[in-house]
Amino acid sequence: MTNALGRGLNASLYALKAGESGLSPCDFADADLSTYIGRVRDVDEEPITGALAQYDCRNNRLAKIALEQDRFEHAVENLKLHYGAERIGVFLGTSTSGIRQTEIAYKQRDSETGTLPQDFDWARTHNTYSVARFTREYFHLQGPASVVSTACSSSAKVFATANRYINMGVCDAAIVGGVDSLCLTTLLGFNSLELVSSDVCRPWDTNRKGINIGEAAGFAIVEKTPSADSSIGLLGYGESSDAYHMSTPHPQGQGAARAMQAALSKARLSADQVDYVNLHGTATKSNDSSEDHAVTEVFGTFTPCSSTKGFIGHTLGAAGISESIICMLAMDHNFLPLSLNTNERDASLTAQIVLEPKQCDVNITMTNSFGFGGNNCSLVFGKLS
Repeated sequence: MTNALGRGLNASLYALKAGESGLSPCDFADADLSTYIGRVRDVDEEPITGALAQYDCRNNRLAKIALEQDRFEHAVENLKLHYGAERIGVFLGTSTSGIRQTEIAYKQRDSETGTLPQDFDWARTHNTYSVARFTREYFHLQGPASVVSTACSSSAKVFATANRYINMGVCDAAIVGGVDSLCLTTLLGFNSLELVSSDVCRPWDTNRKGINIGEAAGFAIVEKTPSADSSIGLLGYGESSDAYHMSTPHPQGQGAARAMQAALSKARLSADQVDYVNLHGTATKSNDSSEDHAVTEVFGTFTPCSSTKGFIGHTLGAAGISESIICMLAMDHNFLPLSLNTNERDASLTAQIVLEPKQCDVNITMTNSFGFGGNNCSLVFGKLS
């Protein structure tokens, strides 16, 4: 995992335990906005070169940086030895993909004809499939591959996709994950929707003003049969599509509640067996209120919950994988991440928000990812021993 907290799992683990945010005042490109962003530093200084140079763009650079962390390459090589390259799938999520590369190409277009630069490779950069194609070639894999692009639930839904492919016998293991990178389209676009906060984002806070956009890349492995060193497994997933509104969730969180209930049902668990819920928690008035209704309908008001977007921002298509890995860290290290920047909890919201990091046994977790148009996904993870 790579995000505004740093590169690799340890960087995120340290910050989550210490309560240190990676958000900083917006200094990205030509985005003259009074807001905070979750930026990964030095991405511009690390181009993709060599045989994969045609894939060079900010999104794929983020992917490469993350793939090089936490001995992930070693894990994939072991998978290839065990299953064969043709039996390993690649299922990734993104929302913006390499739009930034198109923004750059557009600025460099011919002033008279409007023609884009000859070296602009849309298929290997901007196209949403680009990041899966890059990852597949990076590891020389030959199994099935696809990209999910359902806004902010994209890289949560890939766990469900991988599970279905494995259960159908199409592959035996899969790389799942997601990548989304900063670009003007999202920064200015969300600002035009009046969803971007001039302050650090404050989930569930009475003074919350909206989101801070971040960027991130994260990857995990799903296997038909867990390997001997696997400590955490996917127990269940739930998906719903409520289509209430193009960009606003149902006020009572009906679709979100259905996704959570479906995930618990597939995992064969009751709500009181879940130790922690990682909220979608974007810090907008409507999203937090809607999710609060849904969470309290399913879990009541006693299950510990937090949004970790105060640490890394809303990483859009990479939110699902980022927050799934945060849940895995919480279980591996037995702690509850706090809801950073939540200083004064909104009295109208009743979910049990974690306001201070806490050491305790964490054996089963759920993470929520809810996208525009009501594309909802909830995942349940648990310790395997």
